[in-house]
Parts: sequence; structure tokens; C-alpha cells
Amino acid sequence: MSSKRDAEEKVEEKDTPRKKRSKSDRNRAAPADVNSTYTTEEFKKVFGEAFRKQKEFQHDSGAMKHSEPFNCCCLPNFVDDKDNFLEGLKSELLELPYREKDNDLYTFQQSEALQNFSSPHIQGLRKLLYEDFRGWLRDVTGIAFSDTIDMTASKYTYADYLLCHDDELEGRRIAFILYLVPPWNQEDGGSLDLFKVDDNYQPVTIAKSLLPKWNNFVFFEVTPKSFHQVAEVLSEDKCRLSVSGWFHGPTVERPTPYIEPRSELTPHVSIDEELFYGWLNPKYLDLLTQSDIQDRFEQASEIQLSDFLMEEKFDNVCKAMQNPDIRWNRRGPYNKRNYEQAEESSLPEAVKECIHLMRSEHMFLLLSNFSGLKLHEQAPSDGSSDDDDDSDNEEEQNEEEEEERGAVEKGKQKETNLKGKNSAAQGNEGKPRKPVNPRCRVEVRRWSPGCYTLCHDTDMEGSEFALDAVIYFKCATWDVSYMGFTSYIAKGEDEVLLCVYPDDNSLGLVYRDKETMGFVKYINNRSKREAQIKSEPVYFYDIKAVYYE
Repeated sequence: MSSKRDAEEKVEEKDTPRKKRSKSDRNRAAPADVNSTYTTEEFKKVFGEAFRKQKEFQHDSGAMKHSEPFNCCCLPNFVDDKDNFLEGLKSELLELPYREKDNDLYTFQQSEALQNFSSPHIQGLRKLLYEDFRGWLRDVTGIAFSDTIDMTASKYTYADYLLCHDDELEGRRIAFILYLVPPWNQEDGGSLDLFKVDDNYQPVTIAKSLLPKWNNFVFFEVTPKSFHQVAEVLSEDKCRLSVSGWFHGPTVERPTPYIEPRSELTPHVSIDEELFYGWLNPKYLDLLTQSDIQDRFEQASEIQLSDFLMEEKFDNVCKAMQNPDIRWNRRGPYNKRNYEQAEESSLPEAVKECIHLMRSEHMFLLLSNFSGLKLHEQAPSDGSSDDDDDSDNEEEQNEEEEEERGAVEKGKQKETNLKGKNSAAQGNEGKPRKPVNPRCRVEVRRWSPGCYTLCHDTDMEGSEFALDAVIYFKCATWDVSYMGFTSYIAKGEDEVLLCVYPDDNSLGLVYRDKETMGFVKYINNRSKREAQIKSEPVYFYDIKAVYYE
């Protein structure tokens, strides 16, 4: 979800009580020291000045302090490793139990808080950071740190990642990472990417990428600008092992979170009936089918309808989606989403017709019949079928529906299943109706490796009851291991309630309440690799519409 959820990526047990350690336990800690180059008064003075004045700095030792896009420091050969302390530390870390961490923001493995383990090298690292280095860091940054320090171990293997976030949580002042990786290069992925922000503190582009390196210690100040990510690991045989966490200190005032402008919502539009019925699979116009769909939908709040469009129409849209004249724009910011959205004015006619179909009055009525929602003034009102006074009307409605189904089967009255059912469901003309204001928004999206959407605390569009409707294109060979499916969760929870998977010519419908959030799972590079092997396209497409009562 947002950067505030679950204390994010590096540690869940931010307030885990520390185990009391006896004096003999302390004596068991393997000795470890910070590289003496960094502990000299001269180095601390010039490095600290660069940090506090947000200046660029580079030292003969290789130490660097970046000021853009935010204060970030790199200390190579951080631990004086003359006694192979780091190899011992690595061995102990790899023996720890790890938990799979998997939600909208990340996929990787994480240990428990390292304060819960008493092996010698882990204790030695704790002593080095908590007792020795904390004072050095206070002198350099000028921050009065508290006794709270979070620290865990993380393992990123093939296709693991951590998406864009800012680390902000009350009390966090400095984030740190100590890398314990094999020789690493750019083709292995797994870089620490730092983002530049706009005037609203929203991340807009990657400004700098830092490759992990053995015994490199990276730290940065946690601010509203400190957006960063761990890029997907592309190596199939290397493990990106690190120790990471935060030094805590006095809470500082933060700017008010930025609220995105809401997307424009539009009411339904008219459509030629022949055009509408020419697009849809006839089975979904049958009243019995609609009734069955509604029963299933009301039980589960979701359904996926296969072969939704006529095959010829579907094929035309698939071909049109690949038109090189379509203008695709990346939609961000990175802490909320990353995918391509088509400019509607550049779309070929076949795609425009499909969008018009999704916005049409007939589609609002059809989705009302599928879902039981009141997406049109002629849709049945909740509870209307339970009124005793309406029993005669219901009998008349059933008779009319039987006649209308026969007409549809004979091809004599195509509009019956939409107009007839809903007209009959109006009930007594004298009954007052609740005002309705059904509306929708529609977009055409292209998905490829690296695309995703995230749940976030400032999602105003997700704060209303809504019906999500998605039609998928060009995903016949899409494998679930590539991800790219849409998951729904309850706010503040990681447990997935349901998933909608890309499936050619299927219409996925999900009704979500104010406490339910959806996200598209990050698409990994497995899709790109296998596409190259099979000479298949890397993209799939969808048309997403969101309907509000």
C-alpha cells in the first residue's frame, strides 16, 4: 500500500522488544570495527559539512555523498574486515529463517529483527552499529538519535523487487543498508534507484542508480523527497543479501500529503442499438443468463465472463491495439502506478468504438442486470421485488420476459433483454424513486515488464463504492508467473481477497466497497525473457472502466 503500511519493506517488527543479554552474551560478540579511514576527525568534518549543507562530496577512499536527488551516502569497505568478519556474518545470516514478503509493494525474503538472534557476528554487527557507529552518525548528520534502531536481513533472488516508496514513518531519520553480495554488475539488476520528485513531492523519474557491492554501506536521510526502490533482480543464480534498517530520532514536521485530482467521470452516452448488439456475445443478452450471472455475482461480488465480445470485433480491437500511431503515455507517479495509457484521440476506430460501448447507456443497463447495482434509473431498486404490492407486477414482468426471450431467439427484438426487463422492473408508477447519478471513467492501458499499480492512502477514487470492469486483449499466452493480475485486499491488510487474471476476451467484474483496494501486481522480467525465446509480444492490453451508482 503506501510507504506507511507495515513499516514497509525492511522490517515489520519495528517495536519488537529487545531480548536482555547477559554479560557473557556480550563477550561472545565477534569484534568488528568501522574502517579507520572514516573515523578520523578530518574525514568526519568534511563529510559532515557536505551532508548538512547538501553538497556533493567524493573522497580518495571512494566514499561519496550525493546531494541529488536527496542526501545519500556510500561508504565502501565499511567494515574493517581483516579477520573475515563479514564472511562469518554472511554465514550466520544465511542460516536464519526467512519469511516470504509479498504484497503490492514488494516480493522478497526477510528475517526477523536481528536483535532476536545471539550468534557472534550478528551481535558484533549490532554492537558496531548501535554503539560505535551511532555516535559517528550523530556527529556527521547533527541528528540526536534515540535508542531505537531497526535492523533485519533481506534476501532478494531472481525476480524479487521493492517498488518506489519514501521510508517515511514516525521517528525514522536515517535509513541504512550493508551489502553482502557476490560480484555484481548492471545486468544482474537489484540496483538501489533514487527518484527525483516534482513540486508536490511525487516521484517522477529515476535520477541515480547504485549497484550493490560487497561491504558497501549506504545510508540516506528519510525525508518527503527520499523516494527509492530496489530494482528487480535479474540474475538467476545470485542472492542480493543485505542488512538494513533505520536509526530513529526526533520526529520532524512533514508537508501535507498530496491528494491527486480525481479523474473526470462521465454519464452514459447514447449508442446505436444495432452497433451495441453487434459487439456482444448473444449469450450475455439472454435474460436467464443475466439472472444466473447476477446470482453468482451477488454471492461473490466478482465474476469473469469469457468470450464477452463477438470474435470478429475482439480480433479487430487486438489488431488495432498494436497500431504504431497510438500515442502511449506513461502514467505515474511511481509511488502509485507505472503503466502506459493511450491518448484517446490517437486510437484507431475499432478501439474507439469499444470505448464508446463501455460508456453507453445500454452497457450501464446490462451491468445493472449482471450485478444488481443501480447503474441506470430504470434498473431495479434494492428490495423492490420484496414488496407484496408488487406481486402482480412481478407476474406480469415474468410473462413479458418469457415472451421477450422468444423474440430475441427469433431475432425479432434485440433490445428486449435490456429495455424490457428494466422497464418492467420500474414497479408502480406512483412510487417515488431515489435520484441516481450513474457515471464512469474509461481508459485504455498497455502492460509490459516493470508495470504495476499500488494501493495508497490518498486514493480518493478508491474511497467510493464502485464496479470495476476490465476487458483483456492479446494475453492468450500470458503466464501467471509473469504476474500482472489484479488483486483486491482490505485496507491495512496484506491477505488477498480475490484475483482477476488476464484472459483474452474476458470481462472481469469486481464490486468493491470503501474498505477494499485493488492493485495490479508488478510484471516481472520472466515475460520479457520468454517472449524473446518464443518471439511473442511482451505486451498485453486492457480497457478498464469504473462505474459508480
